[in-house]
Amino acid sequence: MKRFRIFLAISLMPFMMSFNVKQNKLLVEVFETSAKGNKLKRITEFPSGSEIVSVKLLPDAKFQTITGFGGAFTEASAYLLNRLSRKNRDLILDSYFGDNGARYSLTRTHINSCDFSLGNYSYAPVKGDIALEHFSIDEDRDDIIPMIRDAMTHSKEGFKIIASPWTAPPWMKDNNDWRGGKLLPGYYDTWSLFFSKYLTEYKKEGIDIWGLTVENEPLGCGNNWESMIFSPGEMVDFVKNHLGPRLEADGHGVKVLAYDQNRGEELEEWVKVIYKDSSSSKYFDGFAVHWYASTFDWFPKSLNFTHDMAPGRHLIQTEACIDAEVPHWKDDKWYWSEEATDWGWDWAPADQKKLHPKYVPVYRYARDIIGCMNNWVDGWVDWNMVLDRQDGPNWVKNWCVAPVIVDPEKDEVYFTPLYYTLAHFSKYIRPGAVRIGFENPDPSLMITAALNPDGSIAVVMLNMNPESKNINLSIADRSVEVQISAQAIQTIVVLP
Repeated sequence: MKRFRIFLAISLMPFMMSFNVKQNKLLVEVFETSAKGNKLKRITEFPSGSEIVSVKLLPDAKFQTITGFGGAFTEASAYLLNRLSRKNRDLILDSYFGDNGARYSLTRTHINSCDFSLGNYSYAPVKGDIALEHFSIDEDRDDIIPMIRDAMTHSKEGFKIIASPWTAPPWMKDNNDWRGGKLLPGYYDTWSLFFSKYLTEYKKEGIDIWGLTVENEPLGCGNNWESMIFSPGEMVDFVKNHLGPRLEADGHGVKVLAYDQNRGEELEEWVKVIYKDSSSSKYFDGFAVHWYASTFDWFPKSLNFTHDMAPGRHLIQTEACIDAEVPHWKDDKWYWSEEATDWGWDWAPADQKKLHPKYVPVYRYARDIIGCMNNWVDGWVDWNMVLDRQDGPNWVKNWCVAPVIVDPEKDEVYFTPLYYTLAHFSKYIRPGAVRIGFENPDPSLMITAALNPDGSIAVVMLNMNPESKNINLSIADRSVEVQISAQAIQTIVVLP
């Protein structure tokens, strides 16, 4: 009997060794977009390499909870969708919101008109209508509202919407103009009522607005398009004494985000005022930021300062785009080339040129999202979802690139590499995910990671190097070896 037991133990050893090896290997799915042509392609074979980068995931090191990723519903995008065939309209919306697409979970739209509208309009066009008896969202019924509703039918899990005004109607402002000027204090209550009515009317259409920013770009935009100026103190006064109490009284449980402009030193100055004390910050649920101070530097100092001033509140990137450029049609190579500029390329003084270099569009998006995530940003929203080959329509001719470009005359659609870049985050890092820590010894390889509600871990890597890199990805005593191509972004989903 003793000899039989020894024989049995010996005979089981290969099986046990195989079982242990399997137990110690991470089970992963790998998806890649690369300059060589991969577009969210599932990768199953990984050539071995002589040099291996050892990346350790640290699931117990937990940071911010993720709100979501996505893009904006603008009149320009909605207008273009209306001009396409039903087949292509559905293709685009399903690609953004469907389970087989990017699964956008956080979006934005504009209150009243913006630069990416066909012209100026307001929901309160009647001068002196203090009670807003003539308030109407009819301007949105032909385009923005149908686009949002159709997106809802494609999205199984749903998505959050942040709404932002570019300006109050001119008759409420000290310069009586769409551009620039300030909201007259005598209209603070009327403008607060305006927000409340907007939320109510959209709810009647079956659309819940999750969040509001008080004002898009309160520092101004050079009076180039719809805008309205707020100082930090004025925004505190407006929200603390007018908007917050109005929303509360009318039963709107909407998130209110401050600022909504560029990261950097100006952000820090606003944070000091908004988060000065409980009285000033009572109705603010967080901050919204943009990337236009530099689409190269994500300003970790100001992001960390904002988080540290109010650790439990939102820090959401609400707008980004490749601006001052007309898109390249069906030319993937351009989006992987160091050719694009941003709006500061021409005007930035010599000491600021470093903030506005020529860049690879794919890298700019991936670098910024990874940099933001690793510095407490919990949501990241792109600008227009759809634009035409001129990067419009835009009544100011303020051209910007979008992830999806269409030719409505020919009913053609072009999914640029930017679409796939965004999907590497939005598709695999889900709302409620928690960013986790990691150890990465290679400074040329950018990484972020998040633990999803279903127990999976999404690891996003960006390799801007001209050669591929072999990666040993590990959690405690479990690991797996993969390879990321040269000039590629890759999402590794570690299965629970």
